[in-house]
Amino acid sequence: MDKNAGAVGFIGIGAMGLPMATNLLAGGFALRVWNRTSGKTEPLSAKGATAVRNVADTVTPGGIAITILADDAAVESVTLGDSGIAARLGAGGIHVSMSTIAPATSERLAAQHAKLGSTYIAAPVFGRPENAEARQLVVCTSGPAAAKERVRPLFDAMGRAVFDFGEASGAANVAKLCGNFLIMSAIEAMAESFAMAEKCGVDRNQVAAMLTKTLFASPVYQRYGEMVAAKRHTPAGFKLPLGLKDAELVLKTAGDARVPMPLAGMIRERIIAGLAKGRDEMDWSALALGVLDEAAIK
Repeated sequence: MDKNAGAVGFIGIGAMGLPMATNLLAGGFALRVWNRTSGKTEPLSAKGATAVRNVADTVTPGGIAITILADDAAVESVTLGDSGIAARLGAGGIHVSMSTIAPATSERLAAQHAKLGSTYIAAPVFGRPENAEARQLVVCTSGPAAAKERVRPLFDAMGRAVFDFGEASGAANVAKLCGNFLIMSAIEAMAESFAMAEKCGVDRNQVAAMLTKTLFASPVYQRYGEMVAAKRHTPAGFKLPLGLKDAELVLKTAGDARVPMPLAGMIRERIIAGLAKGRDEMDWSALALGVLDEAAIK
């Protein structure tokens, strides 16, 4: 896309949205930004973005709008209705949804956009805030090919890799939920392994260091392995209530497809128990604390 073609609307200036928008500005893109808590747009305004009062004002007819929001309801609230971005985008407009939401929600939003002449692209990302800041996000995409090609420079300014899952509206969301399920499963597995090591008198941190440098030398095991082994779950990069949201999205999507996922159900219960203990402000890796609770480890 032409960086001089007009401002890109950016909606959602949270822990992920702020570094993502900052990288777009650094890449030379003009932005019109909105957040429900308006004060969060100030760091971007200081870098040249235009902050707007109403979400619809982020959009120019035929332009591009990016949403990165907490859940399905938040995405739908800024998209649908007379004051939503779908009504404002019109013919040639593109909505790039980078949130982790249900495939079925993406399909509904895509259908609504199509009625109004605009295009919907699902583009959820893998990565934590530090990855977003370092332009190391992995982007999954699905939707019409021509629209994906048009917005590819935006993805390149925010991430290190883009994986295309075809034109089905919810396909990228399915891929994202598959990945998030594997992450939460890895956290649970490491929590159980390190608890066994500790109860047997072996240094859990030493076990984690060995495994994440050899058999499980991958970013997910290394990042979360250190957190789980050290029992360190603050500050939160992705809060535990969002982990519950994703576990429930996995179970709903699997249920609709008639795929049993008993491990996902167990992890959901683990997260709920953690929230009942007041762990709302902790990282979703804090689901590992449930294993310590059951093993009577401080």
